[in-house]
Amino acid sequence: MQVAMIGGGMIAHDQILPSLYHLQRQCRIGAIDVCARNRETLRKLAEAPNLLNAFPGQIFTARLEPYAEVVAGLPPHQLVVVALPDDLHYDAVMCALRARQHILCVKPLVLTVAQSEEIEKESRERGLLVGIEYHKRFDDRSILARRRYQAGLFGEFKLGTACLLEKWYYRHSNFQSWFTCDASDAFTYIGCHYVDLVAFITGLKPVEVSVYGIKDKFPNGKEGWLWTDARVIWSNGACLNVQNALGFPDAGPGTNTQSLTMYCSNGEAGAWLHHSDQYRGLQYCYTRNPGGDGATTYAEPSPDYFQYLDLGGPGLVPTGYGYRSVAYITERALELQGLSLDDRRRLIARWEQDGLMATPSNSRYNEAVVEAARQSIANNGVPVKLKA
Repeated sequence: MQVAMIGGGMIAHDQILPSLYHLQRQCRIGAIDVCARNRETLRKLAEAPNLLNAFPGQIFTARLEPYAEVVAGLPPHQLVVVALPDDLHYDAVMCALRARQHILCVKPLVLTVAQSEEIEKESRERGLLVGIEYHKRFDDRSILARRRYQAGLFGEFKLGTACLLEKWYYRHSNFQSWFTCDASDAFTYIGCHYVDLVAFITGLKPVEVSVYGIKDKFPNGKEGWLWTDARVIWSNGACLNVQNALGFPDAGPGTNTQSLTMYCSNGEAGAWLHHSDQYRGLQYCYTRNPGGDGATTYAEPSPDYFQYLDLGGPGLVPTGYGYRSVAYITERALELQGLSLDDRRRLIARWEQDGLMATPSNSRYNEAVVEAARQSIANNGVPVKLKA
């Protein structure tokens, strides 16, 4: 199976391309094309030291022409990876579907319910997979919590808090060219992880959102909603507070700060779930700063999201739930190869029912939350009911 990735930015470098390279090294997928509008983006990605060290001899084909031409040139039923800014997902996904391609899309899928419904309709008619890369679903902690919640061990979710603050250096990246007030905000881009995760664990659905945002300036002078505080009400009356920002200090020891706390009850006893996601039990103090964006002499690296391991042989092996998420969606696309339309539809329907992989139909609450959040943040945090 051939893979075409649209976009070559931070997430492509940190997670998606190394995951694809490893699948290629295992002979699970074939040639990889990467499309970008900027030649420098492709050069930096091709020459990234981490990738050269981990995958010696492996390369992608750099494509500067419009991604529609690249996608149209693929045989049917290959895999298109959409790794673009949030507001560009819809056009890229629809382009790939019309070219009869399976899709792996970074979260959130799109920014409105109507767009999600259109994508679902198009993909169902053609028997094509659209997998949304909510990688926190593939963290063992999330899967354990889901199983134990569904077994009744926590009772019912009542109150919760979550936070995910990315480091300050994000402001100096390509984010400043697209992460503007009219296009996105910290809750839409980051907080959707925890809204999706609470729904994934509990099976509850969000029904109302309010988001208070604080504008701040990027180095290039553009403004973005770079600090947000959200309040999400759930179908059982529970409440989740989510704080997000591009503002965690670069001197902080982790790559970000993030956590989830859920308070629950069965009416007779209280229960509690806490995931301190940025700290995984590792404390290092180096003799020097190892280099790289946000790197520090004292570090608390996470072994769980994405790391490279030396397991012998040439190169390094990616590990963690970031890799597992990309691999799972890619493997599902591979499983559909050569099947009839009816068989593809049956398999996709089964995966949607299983609920491990996010699809347009089983995670549309995310688009409803985003759409309501964008209305709320533009109106000083007024509560907005979600579309049914």
